[in-house]
Amino acid sequence: MRTANDDAVGTGAVPADAPYRDRTRPVGERVSDLLGRMTVAEKAGQLFHTMIETGPGGTLAEEPSPMGVPATSDMLLGRHMTHFNVLASPATAEEFARWHNRLQELAASTRLGIPVTVSSDPRHAFTDNPGTALLAGPFSQWPETPGLAAVGDPGLVEEQADAVRREYLAVGIRTALHPQVDLATEPRWSRAAGTFGEDPAAAGRLGAAAVHGLQGTGAVARRAGLPGTFGPSSVSTMTKHFPGGGPQADGEDPHFAYGREQVYPGGAFATHLAPFTELIAAGTRQMMPYYGMPVGLEVDGEAVEPVGFAFNRQVLTGLLRERLGFDGIVCTDWGLVNDAEILGTEYPARAWGVEDLTPLERVERILAAGADQLGGEACPELVVELVRTGRVPEERLDVSVARLLREKFVLGLFDDARYVDVDAASAVVGHPELVAAGRRAQSRSVTVLSAARSGPAALPAARGLRVWLEGADDVTDVSPGLVTLVDSPEEADVALLRLKAPYEARGDGFEAFFHAGSLDFPAETISRVATVASRVPTVVDVYLDRPAILAPVLDALGRTGSLVANYGASTGALLDALTGVVRPEGRLPFDLPRSMSAVEASREDVPFDTADPLFRCGHGLSV
Repeated sequence: MRTANDDAVGTGAVPADAPYRDRTRPVGERVSDLLGRMTVAEKAGQLFHTMIETGPGGTLAEEPSPMGVPATSDMLLGRHMTHFNVLASPATAEEFARWHNRLQELAASTRLGIPVTVSSDPRHAFTDNPGTALLAGPFSQWPETPGLAAVGDPGLVEEQADAVRREYLAVGIRTALHPQVDLATEPRWSRAAGTFGEDPAAAGRLGAAAVHGLQGTGAVARRAGLPGTFGPSSVSTMTKHFPGGGPQADGEDPHFAYGREQVYPGGAFATHLAPFTELIAAGTRQMMPYYGMPVGLEVDGEAVEPVGFAFNRQVLTGLLRERLGFDGIVCTDWGLVNDAEILGTEYPARAWGVEDLTPLERVERILAAGADQLGGEACPELVVELVRTGRVPEERLDVSVARLLREKFVLGLFDDARYVDVDAASAVVGHPELVAAGRRAQSRSVTVLSAARSGPAALPAARGLRVWLEGADDVTDVSPGLVTLVDSPEEADVALLRLKAPYEARGDGFEAFFHAGSLDFPAETISRVATVASRVPTVVDVYLDRPAILAPVLDALGRTGSLVANYGASTGALLDALTGVVRPEGRLPFDLPRSMSAVEASREDVPFDTADPLFRCGHGLSV
């Protein structure tokens, strides 16, 4: 057997007719041939899946970034890495495609020519958080995942996922770091915007539709003439966050040390697990465990060690691999090994429960737990060291590298799918048909919570009304002639106030992107609603990236006002819904609590557990 420090072995030129290059051979044979030619260092590089930046105009980024991302050539040539999560994209699809092809050209120049797999967090909605999701930019823009759940139609979810698949393929993104099927059972949790809400049945049903849409294995793809099987026309899905990241203690998020504990006071672990079993059945290819450290958890009568899920062999091997039969790729969430500086602030590694371990020991523990890849890390030298010292056998690497290489082969990355057509990218990304479909979905997802029975604020509103708008950043997409926008409440027939669900700031920099804490609006916001509503009939629209306490808003509106919710909708899409151009179909995907005391008294893991909610999950008026 080769040794990890024997640099001479396996580093020679590879014949042009090597079996792994022959597309006519079975995938298993190609994987075995390539694996047998790899050095330990080359294998170690495959086990890391970290962020990558794009350079100006679609060039490769060769300067370290504020997110702590190393230079591209360093990662690909120096560390043998070939899996990258692309952050903010170039301004145009053409630049994105050119960047992707340059990246693949650099990969093709290496000894083995292993192609890069580019992945992405969600980037087709309204969230702009470098740690969770990206603003749509040149891509079509749809409601956030709770908005898709508000419509509740698996066909719409599959349609949206198919649009994402088409646009991702056009620029070379081959792995989706989604869908997210955690349950939003803790109303304060900052990650609710990525979920299908609080209902486990809906999360499983709609999450499965997302898998089929992204992987091209559902009805939408078959209608388009695709084979309906996973392959070169697919985007591989990485479902998250196994075994359910929703029940965070007090709703705090485990990106940060104060949110590391995941708790189950209601014994509802199986409820959170249920959607993942449905997505495994639907064929999801990859799985991401969450950062959370389970406290007081028992599974099948056995206490689960209180360490982060990616370090936990009971969960990754015993539950996911053996009990649920999942044989796909397991990639940890980002940044479990090394402390890092993000946007100028130092953050500790999210090694919850194993903080006392060294980075080398953390990597050893993750591999022993059963993970294939370490997300957000770029330290393959630690794996090489583990093999060199005999702490991890090379055969353990082979198991994971074979899974990772197989995915590349099946996706066609070693063959025709390696490069993308730059001109076609410009034609596909942001296609008017997809943009229109996304906007219509935004309108459909609007949820009417309470409606005035008569007057200008009654819904659907009459077209041609004079509308005074507050809280809207962009009105350029308002349909011409639909309403007349005026400059003051005194000129208006109706006021439209756009609010966002409240939150408590947790810190500057990276931490500021996570909306956590109290769901109560500040007193000045309620006073403002009351003041406007006393001057003109008013519609209040609230963006629910997580639940909010709306009882004071409803009281401030009075009987002449209407209250609606959105989950990502432009002003134009909202007005289309309010005036009936597109019928608002939304039904709440989670309960809206009546008070913070009810939230604090509820159990983090139990759905629908807040006492006497203002509006129940599923509420929504037909207008």
